[in-house]
Amino acid sequence: MPLLTLAWLCAPWPGTASADLVATVPRIKPSIVAVGTYQRTRTPPFRFLGTGFVVGNGLLVATNAHVIPALSPAEQFESLVIALPGEVQSMVRKVTKTSVDKNSDLAVLSLEGAPLPALPLADSELVSEGQSIAFTGFPIGSVLGLSPVTHRGIVAAITPIGIPQANSGALNPALIRRLASDAFRVYQLDATAYPGNSGSPMFDTETGQILGIVNMVFVKNTKESALSDPSGITYAIPVAHLKALLKGLQ
Repeated sequence: MPLLTLAWLCAPWPGTASADLVATVPRIKPSIVAVGTYQRTRTPPFRFLGTGFVVGNGLLVATNAHVIPALSPAEQFESLVIALPGEVQSMVRKVTKTSVDKNSDLAVLSLEGAPLPALPLADSELVSEGQSIAFTGFPIGSVLGLSPVTHRGIVAAITPIGIPQANSGALNPALIRRLASDAFRVYQLDATAYPGNSGSPMFDTETGQILGIVNMVFVKNTKESALSDPSGITYAIPVAHLKALLKGLQ
């Protein structure tokens, strides 16, 4: 048998990854929530800020720290909430800020009421360059609505979040702090995220285990400090940082 024919027969079938994702997405969507604020006298009363997802005991929501606003409810009559997408309208449930790690731009919120389906967290060691991934969230949710949207791609690179610059003019305070501390690595993705995707879970397309958390603002502030305009590249924070934040909360 010709070598080219043998290689073609041994190659993975192109539709396998797609088939895995078709089975995985329905398991992911029930755990995806919209993070925002609620003020009854406002129109609309819910203000969308970013994406979150349920973890742990079903009463904890993970998202990016920069998604969480600084609120003074006594003065603004505004509450921190999550919205659960529904076929007719979204259901709003109150949450409280439980733990925040600004160093990795992650936050955990506590949910009031009944628990929701939680997503499993993977080991960071399972992530490899070239691995098929997907993430689900609310791209431009304030305009397109609260319908969970899934994007797929690969892990294009595992790279340091802070990179030394050729001249001091390319430095900013965030990058200086990052270079002075123990820099951690982030996932650079060959997939497109949009405003509103911050806080989306990045997961393995086959198992559905969470590998990272999509981050658009925090990483670009250090990774792309020399650029006047964002590159459009999507990044994700490794799930190991979320697992560290969750210790003692469950």
